[in-house]
Amino acid sequence: MAAEVLPLAPVKLAAGPSALTPEQKYWRTFSSQLLLPSPHSSPITHISAPTLTTSTLSTPETFAVTSGPRIQLFSSRTRKLLKTISRFDASDTAHSGAIRRDGRVLLAGGDSGAIQAFDTGSRAILKTFREHKLPVWVTQWHPQDLTGLMSASDDGTVRLWDLPGEGSTTTFVGHADYVRCGGFLPGPHGGRLVVSGSYDQTVRLWDARAGGKSVMVFKHAAAVEAVLGMPEGTQLVAAAGNTMSVLDLVAGRPLQLLRNHQKTVTALSLASQGTRVLSGGLDGHVKVFETTGWNVVAGFKYPSPILSMSVISSGATREDKHLAVGMQSGLLSIKTRLSGQAKVQARERQKEMQALIEGKIEEYDRKQGKKRGRGWEKRTRGKDYTGEGADIVISGNDRGKIKNQSKWETALRKGQYEKALDLVLDAKVSD
Repeated sequence: MAAEVLPLAPVKLAAGPSALTPEQKYWRTFSSQLLLPSPHSSPITHISAPTLTTSTLSTPETFAVTSGPRIQLFSSRTRKLLKTISRFDASDTAHSGAIRRDGRVLLAGGDSGAIQAFDTGSRAILKTFREHKLPVWVTQWHPQDLTGLMSASDDGTVRLWDLPGEGSTTTFVGHADYVRCGGFLPGPHGGRLVVSGSYDQTVRLWDARAGGKSVMVFKHAAAVEAVLGMPEGTQLVAAAGNTMSVLDLVAGRPLQLLRNHQKTVTALSLASQGTRVLSGGLDGHVKVFETTGWNVVAGFKYPSPILSMSVISSGATREDKHLAVGMQSGLLSIKTRLSGQAKVQARERQKEMQALIEGKIEEYDRKQGKKRGRGWEKRTRGKDYTGEGADIVISGNDRGKIKNQSKWETALRKGQYEKALDLVLDAKVSD
């Protein structure tokens, strides 16, 4: 007797690695992209948003975009343009527009060497400083003091200012070439330390209590295009050429050298409450680094060289909301992260539109329990929708009844071309 044939038990293999890491999934939620061209296609050189400090309970929901001779203020809630400040000289170019954390004053430098403070409400010029002799590329507000600010210029100097004063309070001298990046160092220092990067291939740390000389110098192999202080105040990131260096201010030495870009790195930004650093470069790439081992965990590709970038956060928890990128071509890209209810609603809208395109909207409505009122299709497709397969209907051009029309004109309008021709010929013969 033959043995009974039994089916083999299926073999369950181990699950393979996920195609996307949780980090990549997170950054893919920045999917709602808005592309805005700048006026006259001017390169977008700077993007900044007010930062939240312990002395402020909320941050104004605006961010500034600097392009050519103007600075545009956008709403971080709606991404719409709110105001444009263009009170610069005809031959001047604006640099580094920065909004104060209370949202009332905007600070900017320019090619003329002037530093101007604007009232964001009336756009009036509140103050002008003219001590710098060459273009001012960096302006930044003090993280604690509402009237304190710093600047850096192509004249090689870094200066501290007090808004009500008539001149700079401190001048730092030491760079031997253009100073194109810098700012106040965050952390427990309370804004006492200032960092700057120069085309003399150095990053310098300044302390007003030490006079006008630098207290620490880091030498690099290329011109320094961007510097970024880490939130704890003991490290900073500097971009020189296509290399990024992580510098330890306590030990006074570099911790990491990151070579993940093919071309010059031009922009740095913090994200995820300081646990991520984003870099943008002339290769059109944005890289996302985790700050423990400094590994790349995600990335984006843009169609033009990147000149500026900022991750704009919102709410009391400072969650990442927008990724704003400015390009050499004059395009401003704003990618918005959909989360919570907004993400659910966007997914449902996409499903509904897909069902409408495929002609399955009634089936979709039954599954969702939706009831559409009478005349829904008519409102959706157009008020005067008529005709089989009609795509576009133009209304509002009715002529009404035409009076005093000859017989041949009547026949012609009705499409009776032979009759119209006969009537015309008969009229000429009779004449």
